[in-house]
Amino acid sequence: MPLPGQIDLNDLVVFAAVVETGGFSAAAQRLGVAPAKVSVEVARLESQLGVALFARTTRRVAPTEAGLALHAQCAPLLSGLRTAVDTVHAPSAALTGSLRVTAPIDLGTLSVAPALSRFAALHPDLAIDLRSADRIVDLVAEGIDVAVRMGWLKDSSLRAVKLGEFDQYIVASPDYLRRAGTPREPEDLAGVEWIAMTRLPTPLTWQLTGPDGTVRTVQTRARIKTDSSGALRAMLRQGAGVSILHQYSIDADLRDGSLVRVLPEWSVPRGGTWAVLPPGRHLGRNAQAFIAFYREYLAGDDASA
Repeated sequence: MPLPGQIDLNDLVVFAAVVETGGFSAAAQRLGVAPAKVSVEVARLESQLGVALFARTTRRVAPTEAGLALHAQCAPLLSGLRTAVDTVHAPSAALTGSLRVTAPIDLGTLSVAPALSRFAALHPDLAIDLRSADRIVDLVAEGIDVAVRMGWLKDSSLRAVKLGEFDQYIVASPDYLRRAGTPREPEDLAGVEWIAMTRLPTPLTWQLTGPDGTVRTVQTRARIKTDSSGALRAMLRQGAGVSILHQYSIDADLRDGSLVRVLPEWSVPRGGTWAVLPPGRHLGRNAQAFIAFYREYLAGDDASA
């Protein structure tokens, strides 16, 4: 068996990426290299170790028992090495390498993209990849450094940093309210055409707080459902019903009158903006710097990283 000094550390990094992403192409995407390079480095590592690390078929790549054992041992060590390097890295040094961020489409367009533009101007040697999607992406498989999410996190096992809070409003189009009538009390919401956002933990049950602190729980009924806040906003603008959306989505609609608030004297719970991180101990400098920058950006400061 080769001596440890004969093993290229980069080969171990590539090997770990293949295990964690589930394939050569996904690992190549995470590392920013060609898939052929990943294949070559894994094959070289297998040759040096004298053991197959992956079982390959035409459809999938799966780690062998030896591959799983090696990953269990080397992944924490690789993470520790990255942390050690980051710890001694000069804090004032310019950021380099890459930063992959994902966010919901509307938040990405209205908030994350402008923040990343400012962040990129501060760090001209940093490559930035923003992936906007309303679906919940696999952070490991897609090589995401930071996922910006809104609302309430369903998975308590996720590592997350709270960045701020946002307001939510009950809204409808003026046309819908002319046709269906304007709700006067929270209980009236049970009789409207409610449009449910299915990505929420309880899309049909809401707690409303009145100006005097009174709390009422309202159960709505939805004939129309969607998992996209952009689609929900479009339906509301077309007069399809009533629903709740966050301030990032509808500030412009409220200003131009396309949507109006329903029961404006009653408030619904504020939502949270979170930076969700991939599993593991390591958090790179690029991700740390962006999280700190974006927190200040949301707070309205002229942030710099």
